[in-house]
Amino acid sequence: MAKKQKYYHFLGCIIPHRYPSIESAARLVFKDLGMELLDMEGASCCPAPGVFGSFDRVTWAAIAARNLTIAEVGGHDITTGCNGCFASMFDADHEMKHDPELKAAVNEALAEVGREYKGTIEVTHHVDALHRIGLDKIREKVTRPLTGVRMAIHPGCHWMRPKHIKKKDESERPHILRDICETTGAEYVPYKDELICCGAGGAVRTADVKTALDFTKQKFDSLESVGGADIIVTPCPFCELQLDLGQVEIQKHFETEYHYDILHVVELLALAFGHEPEEFGLTTHLQYQMRKNEPNWERLGIEVQKAEDAVPTE
Repeated sequence: MAKKQKYYHFLGCIIPHRYPSIESAARLVFKDLGMELLDMEGASCCPAPGVFGSFDRVTWAAIAARNLTIAEVGGHDITTGCNGCFASMFDADHEMKHDPELKAAVNEALAEVGREYKGTIEVTHHVDALHRIGLDKIREKVTRPLTGVRMAIHPGCHWMRPKHIKKKDESERPHILRDICETTGAEYVPYKDELICCGAGGAVRTADVKTALDFTKQKFDSLESVGGADIIVTPCPFCELQLDLGQVEIQKHFETEYHYDILHVVELLALAFGHEPEEFGLTTHLQYQMRKNEPNWERLGIEVQKAEDAVPTE
């Protein structure tokens, strides 16, 4: 019998606080595929790659390295469902492996809490882990083909960029995420602005939400120009937040309505694997609640428990 692949599961901040359905879906999907997700007890923020690293490189790397040491002690690689968390830990690991002075400074800081970064594990994204298990094996688990669903994809920025470091995919013509999503039977819808930022990254959403929404609206308008889609799939919870909540905010700031259900890639797979939306919390999504509990994917015959008294929160 083949040895079960185990990963330490790094949740980050947004998944447990805003989209816990991503964690629930990941646990279901990875289990279905014969992989085990281990809890990372004591893990902290990744920390946010663009913000911390811009102000203090050693502090940023030390916080990231402390998370890495949890996995090093346990002896298993890390997987995360967040582009930002992946970028922060992957980049810190990469830089410390290529910069002895940075590694020494980080370990000097970690010594104060009895830890040492050794560089013995790999940081992966859920997309990486899924792709390694194989498209054929993923396809075998599909019991509810999403035939007839028009699906757009938003890869986000940090999973595959910078390309000379990440070497994950063809960053200008990516296909790995699309390949995984297409195993569900959904119809891929290409659109011109698929690869631009969602608008939230780099603290833009925090500093100027309207500017962030300009990016989001541009993506939606680009998608509308090719006939729209039923769902948009992303591998990042922060992008999911921007595309989900952003539809409400765009209506407020631009008086323009869009109607897209936003799914993380593991949520998409959970549906296709036959899991019910309420089983992993998909019904908590803002767009589901805002549109009177009539999401685009419900026309597939997926029955869900109605939540008439659900109050969406921004």
